[in-house]
Amino acid sequence: MSNFMRRGPRAFASKLALSVVALSTALASPVLAAGKTLTAVMHSDLRIIDPIFTTAYITRDHGYMVYDTLVAPDSNFKIQPQMADWKISDDKLTYTFKLRDGLKWHDGAPVTAEDCVASLKRWAAVDGMGQKLWDFTASLEATDAKTITLKLKEPYGLVLDSIGKPSSRVAFMMPKRLAEVPPDKQIPEQIGSGPFKFVQGEFQPGVKAVYVKNTDYVPRKEPASWTSGGKVVKVDRVEWITMPDSQTAVNALQSGDIDFMENLPYDMLPVLEANKELTIEVSNKFGFQTLGRMNFLYPPFDNVKVRRAALLAMNQKDVLDALVGNAKYQKICGAFFVCDTPFATEVGAETLVKGNGMAEAKKALAESGYDGTPVVVMAPGDVTTLKAQPIVAAQLLREAGFKVDLQATDWQTVVSRRASQKPPKEGGWNMFFTNWVAADVSNPIANLSIGGQGKKGWFGWAEDAKIEQLKDAFVRASSIDEQKKIAADIQKEAYEQVIYIPLGQYLLPSGWRKSLTGVLDGPATPLFWNVDKSE
Repeated sequence: MSNFMRRGPRAFASKLALSVVALSTALASPVLAAGKTLTAVMHSDLRIIDPIFTTAYITRDHGYMVYDTLVAPDSNFKIQPQMADWKISDDKLTYTFKLRDGLKWHDGAPVTAEDCVASLKRWAAVDGMGQKLWDFTASLEATDAKTITLKLKEPYGLVLDSIGKPSSRVAFMMPKRLAEVPPDKQIPEQIGSGPFKFVQGEFQPGVKAVYVKNTDYVPRKEPASWTSGGKVVKVDRVEWITMPDSQTAVNALQSGDIDFMENLPYDMLPVLEANKELTIEVSNKFGFQTLGRMNFLYPPFDNVKVRRAALLAMNQKDVLDALVGNAKYQKICGAFFVCDTPFATEVGAETLVKGNGMAEAKKALAESGYDGTPVVVMAPGDVTTLKAQPIVAAQLLREAGFKVDLQATDWQTVVSRRASQKPPKEGGWNMFFTNWVAADVSNPIANLSIGGQGKKGWFGWAEDAKIEQLKDAFVRASSIDEQKKIAADIQKEAYEQVIYIPLGQYLLPSGWRKSLTGVLDGPATPLFWNVDKSE
């Protein structure tokens, strides 16, 4: 009803008709009736299908369907064997991974250690934790067909946590021929060893993505726990249906036309919670951090004084009220490494969390030398959790004195465009907004957007040698107290240089028909193994 009132009956009817057509097209599959089919509306349309090429979560979610990992965390944050077991030498310098029996690629070829070495190298070239691990790595080799040997230059306590990280760029294993594709180019085919196979012939970006059970997959014997344990597939087919209009998706969930909806709109929760045919739960109990990221390469945000003015203008409460609007699911938090964690601190966050920096922002911008260069802000309208941030931020920036060019787009366009280092006038950008699951930002090494590696780093390409030095000190620290102090120093520097702007934390409820059982909690992504569907 709120969408109807905002956009008018004609616009709503038009969008509804398009979504119904998309649903009808997506469901009109010749093999739909062959076994159990689970239909889901994910948080975004899937377009980029190389999980190392981008940090987009929908691509990560796709990765978990098709690929597997050497190790993985359980629900107690403990790293467990997945594709491989491991041993660590007494001097902590050699990690030996042994592939388990029964591993095959989707094309029937056996998984080899050479495949995994190539996969680790491709991942480590672009992932923040992988890059830091590589700094400490002396060699990585396949010492026989099933053995991977990692030798370190000096002891490094985050080896397993890095290779088993559950989100952002995950260390997914793929055949050597694919893993040798440079990470700035997309792989030409989707061949993994995971529990599902990707059906390339039915992939319709903007409409649907299809996965079928990998009947050759041999699950581990342990119970499924987060992304570890036995990945037992209990349905024959999973279809991700694209529905940009959340009201249409909610209607489809309630009618039974779809089985699962990843992100439920907050304003519809009272209605959905009253529906006895639905289960409403927060699967990721640790939630998300939402943030704004600037482009350090071009004016006006190549000037730290201008970045500081933008930071002072921001107000977490305004953003969270527009994004969530429900105190049960939102939390003001100025900690770069997430509130209620060992590395949480409010250092540098005062105006952001109190929302009292606008007068100072106007003064700082006037003194910064800002010349009225338009700030190109990318504003995706097709993802519920990304609509509000750019609109609220643009309003606050304008109030501070910035000239803002708010460019409406969809999320997949943002995902593609944010990788461009071209000037804003040539298709580049100045600012975008995104969300990280807590697992991705809970320490200085996992937090990809806290880096200062310049053009080798994450989108926005912040360059800050001090942060990189502090991160090195963090991984060498011998106690948690020392790590906490270093984490606070990193946050202080990040706020002073405005590496990015944390805009608060929130939880996201998902919904599914009660015909589904076995839906797992996870640290990041919906997991479709272990899920069964009654007819």
